[in-house]
Amino acid sequence: MKPALLFLFLYILFPGEITAQTEKKMESSEGLDIPYSKIPDAPDFYSAGNIAARVIDGLGFRYFWATEGLREVDLQFKPSDEARTTAETLDHIYGLSRVILNATLQQANDPANAAGELNFEDKRGKTLENFKKASDKLKASGDVALEEYKVVFKRGENFSEFPFWNLLNGPIADALWHTGQVASFRRSSGNPINPKISVFTGSVRE
Repeated sequence: MKPALLFLFLYILFPGEITAQTEKKMESSEGLDIPYSKIPDAPDFYSAGNIAARVIDGLGFRYFWATEGLREVDLQFKPSDEARTTAETLDHIYGLSRVILNATLQQANDPANAAGELNFEDKRGKTLENFKKASDKLKASGDVALEEYKVVFKRGENFSEFPFWNLLNGPIADALWHTGQVASFRRSSGNPINPKISVFTGSVRE
């Protein structure tokens, strides 16, 4: 049975319990110590680091609202048998956020240091924190050239190194792509993104 139909079936049988659980899931994260409910103020001047950071800030804002209020039925949704579920897509975005952060920290991506199993809320919070830390690092880069922020993968004793260009067209662009998928998937599972969100201004309309 598809997740949306299962949810409807359960709602008919247990309307009070399902409604309470849904309302609990839909509680806002605003007020909690989680970044990107709104986009940070723009820097006072243009620089390579500030521009790259602003792209990550836009990603963080989109991710915050694409994942705000997700229910279990949303997390298990997938558009086809061959596709990832929303939960699996969030796993992938979390991995991308670690690659982005490690590049700005000038650290290698080592599978041995990958985090263990995280529940949805913890994974969401850590993903947003990774975006924020990477953005802050780039904003504070000063005279450090972006060439210094390389993407490095470690496999045993072997290292593969790529320039910052690959971070832009690879993990950052990929994370934006998959965040859009999450927004699309949740609409299909009956829980569309807040319509008051303005990705242009990076704010929530009153």
